Amino acid sequence: MKVLSLFTIAFGLSVAAMAQNKQILYGFEEVPQALLVNPGGKINTGQKMHFGIPFLSQLHVNGGSSGVSVYDIFGESSTDINDRIEQKIFEMTERDFFTATQQLEIFSFGWRSQKDIYFSGGVYQEFDFITYFPRDLAILAWEGNANYIGYEFDLGQVSATADVLTVYHFGANKKIGKKWTVGARAKIYSSILSARSTNNRGTFVTNIGDANSENIYEHTVQDAEVTVNTSGFSDNLSAGDLVGRAFLGGNLGVGVDLGATYDVTDQIEVSASVLDLGAIFHTKNVETHRASGTYTLDGIELIFPPLSTGDGTIPYYEDLEDEIEREIPIDTLTGSYTQLRPTKVNAGVKYSFGAFTGGEECDCLNKGGLERAQSVGLQYYSIFRPKGPQMAGTLFYHRRLFEFLSAKATYTVDSYSFTNVGLGISTHFGKFNFYVAADNILRYGNIAKAKSVSLQLGFNIKFDEE
Repeated sequence: MKVLSLFTIAFGLSVAAMAQNKQILYGFEEVPQALLVNPGGKINTGQKMHFGIPFLSQLHVNGGSSGVSVYDIFGESSTDINDRIEQKIFEMTERDFFTATQQLEIFSFGWRSQKDIYFSGGVYQEFDFITYFPRDLAILAWEGNANYIGYEFDLGQVSATADVLTVYHFGANKKIGKKWTVGARAKIYSSILSARSTNNRGTFVTNIGDANSENIYEHTVQDAEVTVNTSGFSDNLSAGDLVGRAFLGGNLGVGVDLGATYDVTDQIEVSASVLDLGAIFHTKNVETHRASGTYTLDGIELIFPPLSTGDGTIPYYEDLEDEIEREIPIDTLTGSYTQLRPTKVNAGVKYSFGAFTGGEECDCLNKGGLERAQSVGLQYYSIFRPKGPQMAGTLFYHRRLFEFLSAKATYTVDSYSFTNVGLGISTHFGKFNFYVAADNILRYGNIAKAKSVSLQLGFNIKFDEE
């Protein structure tokens, strides 16, 4: 139970220095990987093909906590650390969460066909984790139940998912007429490891017992139904097994990305994309652990003490755990299950102005259209999570500084903060492209104060038409 009170905060803080939003990359046309965020995004008509440098073309780490930072707990303060932990436990709600995402592009490629369709594909590995803060159970474990007689602690606040997988993808992008650019990307998912526990329910309540009870207190688990789905885990799991699952040997799934860009005028454009509209079908190495039922325990003589006293091993919790496991057994099933992917939605509006000629009075950088030097706009992002969508809004400014250098600055409001300033740059020397993008740069003086941090970088080889 002590782990129950501290694990979520401790694990969440450990990953916070690493969410899925790629607001800097969205619409950043100079970077080939922008097609992964919007398959219907614009591509300079002069771009003939590109290749990502294997394992270096995209490294993405992103995550954080919506309710607490490392500095809140471990920063310099005259307040005792136990008091700070207790304060955060009561400040946070069951909708606060910890999340982490990592992506590593193994290889990528793209080329323009004779029919002016830009094809692109590749393989990337992804890790995605989210856990919501089980506030009621944290309070129960931290304080005990002496001050909560009659209060129903909600077991349904337990909600978490974690996935490791590889994604094989191939897409096409096409400009249609003078206004539209559309694109689609097909995906095959190969799950390596997966664990999830969502849509749980039940309560735990302590009441005063009747005169015939063995104890003046009755501890009741009411209408509990807690389920944990896992796939890919086994007692003899080896590195070879993991590698095999990465290369289409795991539980497979299919999905699609869709996107489009529309030129309202020669200076105003709107765009949108829907990513990971799909599912994974878990049929191999599958286990479902389920505990359900109702049970009243009245055989423990004393009410549960809090854990924050530092008394060491507390037999009351051990007795309760043993008793509940006897009366509400955990069933283990091996049936298959289907997991929906966390679908993401992007949308944006952009106003471009100023002419960029690369030092010449021509439109040679974007054949058939004028290359704009600057743009400003708005972006929207959401990702569907177990307890509802998480959303973000972004203001951005993009500037083409030189032929070889572009930059994009962003200001984002999301579930983590209202002060997220990001910056991305893309360089192009000959056929070599390098890009880097980072969020929350105002917090880099003391990164522990940031509730979220994101970093993306990569190296590509791009070939333009002569």
